[in-house]
Amino acid sequence: MDRVPRGYVLPSAAFTIQPKRIHAHIPWTATPRHGDVLYGRIERLGAHRELENKSGRIHRIADGSAAIFVVGNRYASDAYEAVVPTRPAPSLDLVARSGMVGEVKTRNSRFGDPTRVRILGQVVDKEGEPLNTLDHSLISPASEAKRMPRSKLILVVGTSMNSGKSTAAVACCWALTTMGHEVRASKVTGTASLKDILHMNDAGAKVYNDFTYLGHPSTYLLPEDDLLAVFNDLDLRYANNPRNYWVVELADGVLQRETSLLLSHPDVRERIHRLIFCASDTFGALGGLTVLRDDYQLTPAAISGLVSGSPLGIRELAERTDIPVFDSAEPDLKALAHLLL
Repeated sequence: MDRVPRGYVLPSAAFTIQPKRIHAHIPWTATPRHGDVLYGRIERLGAHRELENKSGRIHRIADGSAAIFVVGNRYASDAYEAVVPTRPAPSLDLVARSGMVGEVKTRNSRFGDPTRVRILGQVVDKEGEPLNTLDHSLISPASEAKRMPRSKLILVVGTSMNSGKSTAAVACCWALTTMGHEVRASKVTGTASLKDILHMNDAGAKVYNDFTYLGHPSTYLLPEDDLLAVFNDLDLRYANNPRNYWVVELADGVLQRETSLLLSHPDVRERIHRLIFCASDTFGALGGLTVLRDDYQLTPAAISGLVSGSPLGIRELAERTDIPVFDSAEPDLKALAHLLL
């Protein structure tokens, strides 16, 4: 074993790993697994030139910067599709600012080549046991039935990545908090990144969390049972009080595998109090409404997202649907009160 020297960045993908557990690194020879914790140095800068640590601070990185990294899958239509490698490799792609690494399979042509990380070894604790984030969940698995009634679920979904879902979720947190309600907020799917849930906290959510609290660096390609466990474990831990509201964002779009699985499952569908649908433009919104209706038999309470900032887009939507639109960037409290309560 070689000791892991001080001076490394501990990223948000390793949110559940306590620094005291990081002792040394050994040669990486075992078959890679989702959640494996590695030690490495930046080999070549590419698209990602920063790392987000587990407190949310953003670190600038350079060739040779040392950090802890976590192996995982990523689905990002605006950036990379990446997977856990099938065998240990001397270097991997940095696929997210949160310190997640993997093998890039596809890349959006408008996004740069990935930053490369030289893997120096697999991180072990003082007993020599390899660390994996899944072994260090902050939340115990659900072992009880859900008591009804529960906190009212405001579920935010969208057409795609960067359609405005997080901004809409933040607007919902702000409105409900301003009206005097206690709000809990969660991001149930996606890739590790503290930014979205920290913004929900800024908007008034007293409790905020995501799948990384359960040890997952991402949710892409999780088995269906594990994906549902993420939703149900967060629900049981944080949404028991029927007087509260639980604002939940699902990453990416309604056609993406994990979002589709959750929207299709009764554990999620039966919990929805209000569904908010976000889109980048009018045509995307109209297409998304059709998919929600035909594939999931769902009708949103409101439309938001990037399209909501365009008076012309709102006018176009009004000609095709009577579903109300709220501007998530400049939310109106009275309108949101009518839509969310």
